[in-house]
Amino acid sequence: MTEVKGRKALISGGSSGIGQAIAGKLSAAGAKTAVADISPLKDSTDSTLSFLCDVSSGTDVDALYKQVHDNMGAPDILVCSAGRGIHEKLTEGDPEKWHEIIQTNFLGALRLVRAFTPAMLEAGFGDVVFVSSVSAKHAYPYGGVYAATKAALEVVAETLRQETLPKLRVTVVAPGVTDTNFFNNTVSGFHTAEDIGYGAISPEEVADAVLYAISRAQGVSVGNITIRPTAQPF
Repeated sequence: MTEVKGRKALISGGSSGIGQAIAGKLSAAGAKTAVADISPLKDSTDSTLSFLCDVSSGTDVDALYKQVHDNMGAPDILVCSAGRGIHEKLTEGDPEKWHEIIQTNFLGALRLVRAFTPAMLEAGFGDVVFVSSVSAKHAYPYGGVYAATKAALEVVAETLRQETLPKLRVTVVAPGVTDTNFFNNTVSGFHTAEDIGYGAISPEEVADAVLYAISRAQGVSVGNITIRPTAQPF
């Protein structure tokens, strides 16, 4: 196994939900961890730093780059977890809201990749994890824009893997219904994990999948993990 202790990790969307659970798991495993989010982490510690950053803003990502490097150096683990949901019919929805989702879910991850992976390549090693969704491979009514951002993210992940091998390991973790505040923070539309009706997994279970991928032996790459409630049909 690759030792996580002593490594440096940056997690976007890390102040709540899946991102916060990932940050907690990596910190507990001994990684120096930084989270970047539009709201601060409530319980930051010496091993987990918290930075304000809206990944949809290039200016914010530039500032994040400087803060992370000044405070802990170049990360060798990058987890792109920041994202928001939207539930709108394509023939009736608001393109300005769609733009917001694309900027955060898709272009935000691209900005982080562009900022932080060059140092990993120079060092010769690093892990990049994209938190996707089962919706990336399953179209459903009112979910077209959200699902499209996740599908695009998975194409980017595979492209990044091919462009950076054998130095970087790239993993996509695609959760199903997860018990977080995600549904309360959708740009429009409203669901809860309960009313979807499949049950829900915990964010810590998703975080365990991330930890599994990045702790494999050097030379072993875990490309894709799907994790969902057993009753979820897709």
